[in-house]
This record gives sequence, structure tokens and C-alpha cells, in this order.
Amino acid sequence: MAMLAAALITVVTGPQVGAQQVPVPKPAPKARDVRLSASDPQPRTQARPAVTAPTVVTAPPEPVIPDPRRNVPANIFKSFDDTQKTQAAKVSAYLSSLQTLVGNFVQVGPDGSKLMGDFYIQKPGKVRFEYDAPSPISMIADGSSLAVRDRKLATQDIYPLSQTPLRYLLSDRIDLLRDTNVVSVTADELYISVIIEEKNPVIGTSRLLLMLGARDNQLKQWTVTDPQGYDTTVAIYNVDSTKKLDQTMFKIDFTNYTVPNN
Repeated sequence: MAMLAAALITVVTGPQVGAQQVPVPKPAPKARDVRLSASDPQPRTQARPAVTAPTVVTAPPEPVIPDPRRNVPANIFKSFDDTQKTQAAKVSAYLSSLQTLVGNFVQVGPDGSKLMGDFYIQKPGKVRFEYDAPSPISMIADGSSLAVRDRKLATQDIYPLSQTPLRYLLSDRIDLLRDTNVVSVTADELYISVIIEEKNPVIGTSRLLLMLGARDNQLKQWTVTDPQGYDTTVAIYNVDSTKKLDQTMFKIDFTNYTVPNN
């Protein structure tokens, strides 16, 4: 089975609704059978939600994988200098400016395995990740809940969206330095990078690394580090922020989830 989406992306820091296991992206260096995301509510024989592809189509990027030996302690900066504050403000302004975002993604798990697919974001609070075959996984957030679905196993787990790192990408407006625990702000000629840390007394500390292009200030990728120290990285491409999305694609069926008829 496919490994857990970074989701973007999906370290959960609070109690789960309707399931016992927290869906943190924690596959070990050896392949693990961890569920990722949520399936299409429509029959499998139907096409994915129609979204016109961007005019310029680019090849999948090679995600930048963080050094697994790195150790970023909490509160690495007691305060941020003016340059760091300016960089964090750029990231905040970009995230706050987004209303919709559509594109493709490449996900790299801790063991180096790659998955690809399509994503759809509608702020505030709505997202859909569809993984390419043979993965049976998809993920849907409807503004308050996150559904992780597996078509092959016919399972669906529901989690509070407010307790996942996805909320930072899906918030209507956000000021990272004010609203989150930012522990690092760095920049080079390629990327502006911001690390957000979350501590949970039960499951431990997780981190979200956001990376924006230094030249265009556009989101390029993110990495979720789970409490066990395993990274899941998602790089996005062919991104379009002008599409109008059908709201039914973010609807979660809480009453019934079964394997669709072939």
C-alpha cells in the first residue's frame, strides 16, 4: 500500500474521530503498510473531477530531500532578525493570498519510494489528493474534517482538520510568526524555508518545512517530519491558482464507504 501523504501533509497532533491510530507519516526505512488519504466518492469508473490543465506543462520535479541527519532543536532562534521577519512575512502573504490551487505532485517517503498524483485546494479548509494507480488512496478535507480512504480495503478514517499540518496551507489568512511556532527561517538563492514545530504530550514533536521559490515566492514543496523523525516530502508542479472548482469534489460521505462497483 502507498505510504502516508505528507500533506500535507498529514501529521495529526490530536485525537482521531472514528479511528484509533493517528495517521502520522511514519513509514520506517523499510517499506510499511500505512494508509495515506481518501478515495473518490464517485465510482472508480468515473473520471476524476475535471480541471483544465495549465497551459504550460512541466515535467515532474526532483524533490529536495532534507538531510536525515539534521537536528533542528525547538526555538533555534530566540528572536528573528529583520531579514528573517521579512522572509517569513513573504511566506505568510503568499499563503494568505491563495484561494484555489490545482496541480500535480510527487511524494517521496522515508524509504525513497515515490508516488504521484493530482491535488486540488479550495480555501478555507478544503483539499483533495488523488494518488495515481496503482495506489488505492485518496484524501479529502471538507473544511472541518479530513477523510483518509482506501478503495482496496474499503476503509475510511476521519480526523479533525484542525489537528493536522494541512491547516497551515488551508487557512484563509495566516501570520506564521504570530500564529505558529516557527523555529527556523532561512533563505538561499533557490528557496525561502520556514520550519514550524508542534509539540504534543502524547505523540511527541512533529515539524512542517515549507519551501517557497526565492525568485517567484511560490510554494514549491513541503516536508512533514513525524515524531519518530521520518520525513515525507511533497513537491508540487504544473500549479494553477485561477481554476474554479466544483465544491462537490470536497464532500465527504460519512454514512457509507464501500468499494465502488467496477
